[in-house]
Amino acid sequence: MIGTAVAYTLAIFIVLAAVATALFRDVLSAIVVFGAYSLGMAILYTFLLAPDVAMTEAAIGAGVTTILLLLTIARTTRPSTDRLFERVNVPAVIVVGAFVLVLGTLLPDMYAVGTESAPVWGEQGVLTETPSLYYIENTFGDTGAQNAVSAVLASYRGFDTFGEAVVVFAAAIAVLLVLKREVFT
Repeated sequence: MIGTAVAYTLAIFIVLAAVATALFRDVLSAIVVFGAYSLGMAILYTFLLAPDVAMTEAAIGAGVTTILLLLTIARTTRPSTDRLFERVNVPAVIVVGAFVLVLGTLLPDMYAVGTESAPVWGEQGVLTETPSLYYIENTFGDTGAQNAVSAVLASYRGFDTFGEAVVVFAAAIAVLLVLKREVFT
């Protein structure tokens, strides 16, 4: 019961932070709230037992992106604003509201995290018929790789791993461009 309350509290915090990020007119305020949003997402991913995604969100979302945006503001001029919040675009709110309503109708069909009735879990919480079990049993036969982790990253999820590497590389190049440092000479 406490875990559910924590998850709902995190979800409410994340939604409020996302809305505040979109509505703040002051860029610095939006960046700070966006950093809090990313940190909330990292905590939620940890709660949902996805530590790899949580570490990536904390490092890239809350860490590197926030620092990159703050450095960009420091190197540029900040326009003064009279209003604290942006004007609300009513058609956009209607479209987003309809999307949230559709997603909300699908939410009751989802399994609760860690329940035994979820498809990933079998009797008494033992893993049965899962992708993890398949990888453990068939990695060498499918890929010829001795290391199951390397086989998953390079063979089964090769395009995903390549995409993640491209994102990290692009972020590093953006940081170098903003900081105007010549590292390549």
